[in-house]
Amino acid sequence: MLEYAAYGLVLFSLGMYVVLDGYDLGVGMLSLAAGPERRREYGEIVATAWDANESWLILAGVALWAGLPGAYAVVLPGVYLPLIVMLVSIILRGLGLEMHGAAGRYRRGWALLFGGASLAAAVCQGLVLGAVLCGPRQRGGAFDGGAFDWFNLYGVLCAVGLVVVYLLAGAAWLQDKTEGWSRPGLRRTGRSLLLATVGMALVLGLLLPGAEAQPLHPGRPVQAVLLWLTVGVAAVAGAVAWYGFGRRPDWRPFAAVATMTASGLLGLAALTLPVVVPPGLTVHQAASPHSSLVFLVLGVGLCMPFVLAYNVYAWRSFRGKYSDPVESPVPPLPARGRALPAAPTSTGGPRTMVRRALLTLLGILATALSQDVFGGVSDLIGPIGVTVLSAAALAAWIVGDRRDGRAGYFDADPGAETTR
Repeated sequence: MLEYAAYGLVLFSLGMYVVLDGYDLGVGMLSLAAGPERRREYGEIVATAWDANESWLILAGVALWAGLPGAYAVVLPGVYLPLIVMLVSIILRGLGLEMHGAAGRYRRGWALLFGGASLAAAVCQGLVLGAVLCGPRQRGGAFDGGAFDWFNLYGVLCAVGLVVVYLLAGAAWLQDKTEGWSRPGLRRTGRSLLLATVGMALVLGLLLPGAEAQPLHPGRPVQAVLLWLTVGVAAVAGAVAWYGFGRRPDWRPFAAVATMTASGLLGLAALTLPVVVPPGLTVHQAASPHSSLVFLVLGVGLCMPFVLAYNVYAWRSFRGKYSDPVESPVPPLPARGRALPAAPTSTGGPRTMVRRALLTLLGILATALSQDVFGGVSDLIGPIGVTVLSAAALAAWIVGDRRDGRAGYFDADPGAETTR
């Protein structure tokens, strides 16, 4: 049962990544066809939560590596090249996004880097998806193919389909967050992308049996019911998105597109279960030992609410339409003369000290659980060693804060003046 929980964590993380990071990848690709002012606006919209969106990709990788190492060992060696390009693209995308808002020169170049890296990341993800659905060559539980097996016709079609899905999500998100698009233009763009998405879904679905080493058919009635239920939900959501583009409320198309995407992922999982890597690697064969699954389900499962809370907080903080902020110059920090003694600076008082002590105790508890409860081994560092290291870290934390306070690093009052 725990292996299915681990598989559920992988699917949930991947689904959250596709739904959340998909729209900002789509906005990045749409910025390639926008003007300078629009590019700046798109970048500001994406910058509100793009880093939290990509956290789900990390959680998916950790859950796959720790919970389903058999699938990890087969899939990763077959898609190293597109994954490396995807990671480099994500790094360059973040660089372009931040520099476009901060650099005084070459703004157009940074904006093009942001949009081009978004396109490259989406294409690589589609190629990885196609390689997995085609079934990596394997023997004895290990990858047995070539370095370019991922490059095939079905993988290219998956890349095109994923790009179209991300563009659709980006257009729906822009309707919710911007005011500049005309309603008729927004309706035409959204509906065109929706038709392209439906067309690519039909093509990929019809070609899916040919992409597999063995045709995939629902083997149990429950799977068939789940499959057709997800198809029905996706169809209804598509109709809602079709009607909602260019009409108020502006949030409706994005909610419908997110529902379509989640339904498609669930339908694919229902179609293949219990196979996780075609043609025949099942959840039971790919799963970790029981103790590792317990650690994974508790560890990663406890991390997910925090990432979700950050997403919700960011969405709530930046809810509503984007408005161009009025920027005011930030006054410089006051210069502190070397000849005068620095005024004593508070480091937070007893409340801060208690909070930091509790955080340190929490770290000790997490370390002890990970070593003693789940692993059953404490040969390298015992409880006394963990306590000493944690106490040393706490002491260094307090001493460093006090030193920085005496140096004036915490004194950022713009109204303060210093006389020499």
